[in-house]
Amino acid sequence: MASIESAPLGHRSGSLPIVSLAALGIVFGDIGTSPLYTFQTILHMSRTPGANSILGALSLLFWTLFIITTVKYVSFAMRVDNGGEGGILALMALLGLNKQQRATIVAVGLFGAALIYGDGAITPAISVLSALEGLNMVTPAVEPYIVPLAVAILLGLFAIQSKGTAWIGQAFGPVMLVWFIAMAVMGIAGIARHPTVLAAINPRYGIAYLFSHGFHGFLVLGGVFLCVTGAEALYADMGHFGKRPIRVAWFAIVFPSLLLNYAGQAALVLDGAPTDGNIF
Repeated sequence: MASIESAPLGHRSGSLPIVSLAALGIVFGDIGTSPLYTFQTILHMSRTPGANSILGALSLLFWTLFIITTVKYVSFAMRVDNGGEGGILALMALLGLNKQQRATIVAVGLFGAALIYGDGAITPAISVLSALEGLNMVTPAVEPYIVPLAVAILLGLFAIQSKGTAWIGQAFGPVMLVWFIAMAVMGIAGIARHPTVLAAINPRYGIAYLFSHGFHGFLVLGGVFLCVTGAEALYADMGHFGKRPIRVAWFAIVFPSLLLNYAGQAALVLDGAPTDGNIF
């Protein structure tokens, strides 16, 4: 089979659609599950969740996804690879380690690696807990079992990671494809109930929200940035799949699905859906 990239690392050998599908199962798990909790968190942080605030928050989500993920990672960061590899340690190697800069570069690299370890410990727990908490909408009787179930799922996921990215990608790629399609369909259904929500694509709604809410608007950005949780994986996992499959998966499936789902959630709230439950 023809190689997609020059170096035969991980999943790089194979047809572009197959490798892109495998990338879905590895690269986009965190950012793909962020709609479970992000918009709900923003609404809880908002003091006045009226129509302007909802459109403003949605606009901030749209443009954060575009600027941080599409522009920063997909368009720029993924160009700075070290023999096809990405991540903080690859960047550190590219900078070079001469005697004058060695201590500073190593310290910054270790600090970045520590942040990745922290993110790797916290994000899976948030994603799994957020997913399982949705069971409360089916029956409140499962509430005492949510945390033990989350622990069991996390232990299982970490246990099978030793099988490598090839097996994980093949197993979870189709699952994530169904997940993103379902999110897009749910988003379209929500938008159909309140189509004017698409006006939030205009960045002036987000800018107006920030300036009209003062320092509190700045604090809400902490909730907004949850929408790009795991975006660094697009750069860090280049060595497994190569640039093209990750970019194809992002533009063809992940990015539009996320935008549609966030817009659908906002449309439901504008249409009068209660915000004290699970909006997703």
